[in-house]
Amino acid sequence: MAATYDAIVVGGGHNGLVAAAYLARSGARTVVLEGRHKTGGAATTEAPWPDAPEFSVTRLSYVMSLMPPTIINDLELDRHGYKIYPMGPYYQAFPEGGSIKLYADDAQRNHDEVSKWSKKDADAMPRWDAWLAGLAEVLGPLLLTVPPAIGSRKPRDLADTLRLAWRNRGLDVRTIADVTRLMTMSIADLLDDWFESPQVKGALAVNGVIGTWAGPYEPGTAYVMAHHSIGDVGDGHLGNWGFQEGGMGAVSAAIERAARSHGAEIRTGAPVARVIVEGGRAAGVVLDNGAEIRARVVVSTLHPRTAFLDHVGENNLPADFVRDIQHWKTRSGVVKINLALGELPDFTADPGSNLQEHHTGSVEMAPTMEYIERAFQDAREGRPAVRPFSDGVIPTAFDKTLSPEGTHIMSLFTQWVPADWSEEPHTEELEAYADRMVDCYNELAPNFKASILHRDIVGPYEMEHDYGLIGGNIFHGELSLEQLFHMRPAPGYADYRTPVDGLYYGSSATHAGGGVCGIPGWQAARAAIADKKAARRGTTVRRITRRS
Repeated sequence: MAATYDAIVVGGGHNGLVAAAYLARSGARTVVLEGRHKTGGAATTEAPWPDAPEFSVTRLSYVMSLMPPTIINDLELDRHGYKIYPMGPYYQAFPEGGSIKLYADDAQRNHDEVSKWSKKDADAMPRWDAWLAGLAEVLGPLLLTVPPAIGSRKPRDLADTLRLAWRNRGLDVRTIADVTRLMTMSIADLLDDWFESPQVKGALAVNGVIGTWAGPYEPGTAYVMAHHSIGDVGDGHLGNWGFQEGGMGAVSAAIERAARSHGAEIRTGAPVARVIVEGGRAAGVVLDNGAEIRARVVVSTLHPRTAFLDHVGENNLPADFVRDIQHWKTRSGVVKINLALGELPDFTADPGSNLQEHHTGSVEMAPTMEYIERAFQDAREGRPAVRPFSDGVIPTAFDKTLSPEGTHIMSLFTQWVPADWSEEPHTEELEAYADRMVDCYNELAPNFKASILHRDIVGPYEMEHDYGLIGGNIFHGELSLEQLFHMRPAPGYADYRTPVDGLYYGSSATHAGGGVCGIPGWQAARAAIADKKAARRGTTVRRITRRS
C-alpha cells in the first residue's frame, strides 16, 4: 500500500525545507524526499578530506544575504541555530601595488579608500550608494512579489497586473528609467557612467558576474549586481553579506529543525523517479526503488529540466511549456575551490598573516574590468580561464567551528571554465586551473601557496551529477534578462504553480531565486495553501487553462 500524506516536497535543499516548514506549519502532513544522503542541496557544510576530518567547508554556496526577515521570524530560525556574522569589506590587492577596501556601512572610510585611486570617484561614491538604495526600495519589495501573468487577458491575471502597477504608482519617470537601465545595461557600461578608476570599477563589478555565464560587458549584468546588492543580514546595512556559523549547511539544518518542529518528516536517500499524474493532476510520486507515495499536493524544488521533463514527462505538459523548459539557459562555468590554510594570506600591500580587517570580507581576484572580461572570453572561446576571476572569503575569520585553532578555511568561488565542462569531469584540467588560481593569489600574497594544507575542487560536472545543479548553475538558471520575473521559469507560470494541478514549483529557477533566500520555497508553499483554502470555499482555483 502506498504511503499517504497531505503534501510531498521533492528536494531537500534549503527551498524544499522552507516549503516543508510552511506546509507543516499550516497543518499539512508533509514529507520531504531528498535523493542525497543529507539535506541542504548547495547550502551544505561538508568535510571533504578523509585524512583531515577536523576541517569543514561550505562546499558550494558560501554567504548569506537575501533571506527576508519574514521567513527568519516565521520559522524562528534564530531559535534553531541560525547565527550570522556580518562580513567585513570587499578587499582587492593589486599587482602594481596598493589595495582597496569597500565597506557596506562606512561612507567615510569608503571615501578614504577610493581617494587613493581617484578623488573624483571618492566624491561619486555617496551618490552611487544613494542611487542603489533608491533602486533597492523598488527591487527589494519585488523580490517578495508573485509575478503576474503579463499579457494574459484573463480577469484574474489582468487584476494581478493592475495590482502590481498600482503598488508602484509612486514611481516617477526617473526611477522607471533607472530600473530600465539597470535591467538592460552591462555592469561595465553602468560603472563607466559613474567612475573613472579601473581599480574601483573592478571591485564594484564583482557582484555583476557572480555565478553568471556572462562577462561584465554583457547586457543584463547590471541587474545581477543589483540582485546581489539589495539584501542585508539583519544588521540594517544595504548589500551586506554574512557568514553562517557552522557554514551554509547550518542554515539548512536550522530550517530542517524548524520543519521538523512543525511535524514535517524528512527522508534522505529517497530519490524520486517520477511524479504521478492522474487526470491532469499530481497524485504523488514514485521513488527510484518503485515505492509510491501519495499526496494531493506535490512541491518540486529541483532544476526545471529534472522537475518537469524527467519527473512529469513531456506528455503531461503543454507543448509550449516543454519548449520553454528545453530552452531554459543554465550555463555556468563556475569552479568552487575550498582550501585549508596553515596561516592567513600575507598580502604585500597589507603585510601580516595575523588576522586583519581585510581578511574578514571578500578577498577578491578581480583587479580590473578587463581582467574579469578576459577570464570570461577564455571560457567562451572554449578553454578554461588562464587567469581566473575569484570571489574569495575566509569564514574562519569569525567562525571557529570549521577548522582547528591556528588554521583557516578559504573558499574561492571562481570563474570561468567552458560551459560544456558539465558534461565531463575534466579532472586533470581542473587541477591545472586551480593551480593557476592559486598562483594569482600567490602573486599578491607570497605565502599563500605554501600555506595550503588541503584543497577541494568542485567543477560543473560534479555540481550537476552530485548536487543536481544542471550545467553547474547555482541559480538553477541564468539571471539573464529573458529569464527574470514573469519569465522565470516560463511565461505564464511564474506564480509558483505549474501546468499540472496540484504540482507547485519552488526552486531557484523561480522569481527571487538566486542565492540562499528561501523565497521560492516560501512562495510555492503559500500558493499550495491558498489553493487548498480556495477549494474548501468552493471558489475557482486559479488557472485551469493556463495561457491566453
